[in-house]
Amino acid sequence: MNDGDVEMLPPTVPDSSMAVDSGEEPKYGGYSRFEIELEFVQCLANPYYLNHLAAQKYLSRPEFVAYLDYLQYWARPPYLKYLTYPGPTLRHLELLQQERFRRDILSPDLVQRLVEEGMKSAVVWHAQA
Repeated sequence: MNDGDVEMLPPTVPDSSMAVDSGEEPKYGGYSRFEIELEFVQCLANPYYLNHLAAQKYLSRPEFVAYLDYLQYWARPPYLKYLTYPGPTLRHLELLQQERFRRDILSPDLVQRLVEEGMKSAVVWHAQA
């Protein structure tokens, strides 16, 4: 690590034994870091949101790309179980690690293809259930 780098560690997983308002974990707008990061990482399942991030130039910012790398802890237990849509969420998080994908997601064709793939996956999953 460089002198200016800050090591980012995954947040602690909420425990039912923790007091709801114990004051142990800082709140940001009333939410814990765990809740904020969970909501954000789940938004990555939406191809239109990925396109928005690219259009706003977030995906070309080194600090944001580093944040996306940090968020890969969601692919491991115990965090994985908190994801509502783990398939597309983790797939897109993995794709976002690639510079080419971060550029290409600006393409409406790629966005549409990801939307269609997501719908096909949902149909197959529901047919198996």
